[in-house]
Amino acid sequence: MNTYYNNLNKEIKQYFKVLEPDFPEWLHEYINTKELLKQKYSSVTCGTIYSSLFESDFFYSSLDHSVAVALIIWHFTHNKKQTLAGLFHDIATPVFKHCVDFLNGDYMKQESTEDLTTEIIKKSPEIMNLLKRDNIDIYEVNDYHVYPVADNDTPQLSADRLEYSMSNALFIYRLKNIEDIKEFYNDIEIQHNEKNEIELGFKTKEIAEKFVDITSKLSIIYREDRTRYSMQLIADILRGLSNENKITKKDLYELKESDVIKIIEKSKYKEIFEKWRKAKKVKISKEEPKGVYYVHHGAKIRYINPLCNERRINEISQKAKENIEKNLNYNMDNYVYLNLELPK
Repeated sequence: MNTYYNNLNKEIKQYFKVLEPDFPEWLHEYINTKELLKQKYSSVTCGTIYSSLFESDFFYSSLDHSVAVALIIWHFTHNKKQTLAGLFHDIATPVFKHCVDFLNGDYMKQESTEDLTTEIIKKSPEIMNLLKRDNIDIYEVNDYHVYPVADNDTPQLSADRLEYSMSNALFIYRLKNIEDIKEFYNDIEIQHNEKNEIELGFKTKEIAEKFVDITSKLSIIYREDRTRYSMQLIADILRGLSNENKITKKDLYELKESDVIKIIEKSKYKEIFEKWRKAKKVKISKEEPKGVYYVHHGAKIRYINPLCNERRINEISQKAKENIEKNLNYNMDNYVYLNLELPK
């Protein structure tokens, strides 16, 4: 029953061992259900991994992320319901992840695909049977937002934000190594915030400062020019394929990313997609470029201002405060383009 875990590469297994030394055996059955295993074919990079605009070629899947979030929640709570809510939180994730939010015009919040979570769980006989066996109601695990360790409001630290920050720094952008991750993780505990709600927080100011430094850099990467351009381009190609009945909304939730790429490569969007894949750098302009496909809008600002001994780090560290402000002031007003046009 441990098919997913046994097939993981050594780096991810090592990382999971940091998050929870004793992998909970009961979790394997849930992970190895059809609906969750589907996530292993979607990259957390929202499709950017497929272009030379980006340095990374490490495939860290949506399922890897979901399992890691579950392990963090289990590590700090040992609560099965909260852990499952974390495991299921991306079960409604389509191919290219948040590119579909861009397709839906939701590039600022990037939450438009979450509504299907309950429906997908309900329609899974495997998951529903496991929940029934474990005497867990679907409405106790279908919304991780209700559990503050799992998720909370920006800029608080949650298992979800902690996980994608650490895995992106470790695997995707290679900004940190496993020892750095251990330093971050081993300094975290459950604390109480200014609203007297529980929240993950750091014990050591210097470590919290290092964490803010890296998450501020990542936050800019998530919405920099090349990222916004790439996600909107993929979204517009998907829209075009949908308008031509070459792909359906259902396909976005059932096909692998590699399958969708094959559809793109057999369509009139093949040339523009290949140019994007081979591009090394986007072009920017303060004026609207003529005769080319361009992107000119913002994107969701992901930032973290964590607790350190139950105070916000920007209240006790000038260094962290400056990093956060630099992140928040990042300019997204550029017109971003390559020398290509979207087929009509």
